[in-house]
Amino acid sequence: MTPVRTAASLNDFVEAQLHDVSRLLADYVTDASCEIPAAGADYRTLWQTLGAQFDGGKNLRPSLTLAAYAGLGGDDPAAVVPVAAAMEMLHTAMLVHDDILDHDEVRRGRPNVAGTRRAALSNAGLSQAQVNDHVQAAALLGGDLALSSAYDLISRASLPAHHRIACLDLITGAIRATIAGELLDMYANVTPPRDANSLLIAELKTATYTFVVPLHAGAQLAGADPTMVGHLDKIGTGLGLSFQLVDDDLGVFGDPAVTGKSVLSDLRAGKRTELLRHGFELADRASLEVLTHSIGNPDLDEEGAARVREILEESGARTKALRVARQHARSARRLAAERVSAPLSGYLGQLIDILEARTS
Repeated sequence: MTPVRTAASLNDFVEAQLHDVSRLLADYVTDASCEIPAAGADYRTLWQTLGAQFDGGKNLRPSLTLAAYAGLGGDDPAAVVPVAAAMEMLHTAMLVHDDILDHDEVRRGRPNVAGTRRAALSNAGLSQAQVNDHVQAAALLGGDLALSSAYDLISRASLPAHHRIACLDLITGAIRATIAGELLDMYANVTPPRDANSLLIAELKTATYTFVVPLHAGAQLAGADPTMVGHLDKIGTGLGLSFQLVDDDLGVFGDPAVTGKSVLSDLRAGKRTELLRHGFELADRASLEVLTHSIGNPDLDEEGAARVREILEESGARTKALRVARQHARSARRLAAERVSAPLSGYLGQLIDILEARTS
């Protein structure tokens, strides 16, 4: 492999290896769906539905793994591609399970695992309760398949034992952090929105497995020293917090045709985001009553949501939450420029710009 020396060549490397990641994931799903013939068509269909979830994503996690690896001197694509694929498989598992918790059946503008199963049962003559049980089972089991497959992809990779163990440990840490974040997120609904630790939730639920662990994995595979790994962990945390705060904003103010997700579900679920925390802090008494009645109301309609958006805008809550997002992005950008050598520093700077400007 020709050494990666510039941001442009690093971009080229990442794009080229993403094709190999996609091919590996497609082959993996095909092989896995056929390995228990006695399980029948439903087992194969579940695998195929899970495989369809890879389409349309940003490939952010495998890209970060590949970029950290090559940007820090790694020169064997065959060593990093399975680990990058595992990061995308882990992400798929998290999405499938997260959609169960949020009662969402659409992802990226099309039916997810749960929604696909519901559509398949539309003429099955089952009761609503039976359909709901099928739908939940499909999503739960599909997510479990993806979760176990993230480990399997790494265990099958041609890696030195110490690298394999390190990557498996990173996957375990990512899962535990995400579960802790999801738990805080769900249980926070019984506490006042202004008291929720929304930034801790964002760090545990999103930043760790989306940014920190992929960067960490790529760096370790490349043989980076602990100091550099520490810098990347901090950069990943800042990036992850900024990413999640922007994501929370899009979950309320975004265009569903662009984001592929509802702008009502987070409000109906009463998600304790930084956006809503500032809303409850800054709203006047009349607006606070509206927020209290609307947030967490499963029957909230678009008219009610429009009033909530108006309050979040007029109170300055949206501006303040997005300012926090920019502060974390700037911190990550500064650390990347000062502590990470080229070409990885340039790659990370470009990525931060893209993520700050995103609309989906």
